[in-house]
Amino acid sequence: MDIRKVKKLIELLEESGLSELEITEGEESIRISRSTTSTAVQYTLPPQPPPAASAATPVAGRAAGTAPASEEPDGHRVLSPMVGTYFEAPSPGADPFVKIG
Repeated sequence: MDIRKVKKLIELLEESGLSELEITEGEESIRISRSTTSTAVQYTLPPQPPPAASAATPVAGRAAGTAPASEEPDGHRVLSPMVGTYFEAPSPGADPFVKIG
């Protein structure tokens, strides 16, 4: 590969802001990479004292005779494979897309 082409590739690398460039022409190939030294900024928080103990008396569990609350809500649970935003209606004052019943 001609030295002029190599110089042009180096200029292209510097102008474009790329960190690495690899070109293959036939059986010839060249790889130019620019090492960037970036200093990582590490932020640390000052140590905080542990929270003060509450003056209230601790709750001694559930009272006898009360049934434990159900962990699962009533109805059919629908699990989504991805996170998203649910819109019940096209706008806050508009009718919902689907009505119960």
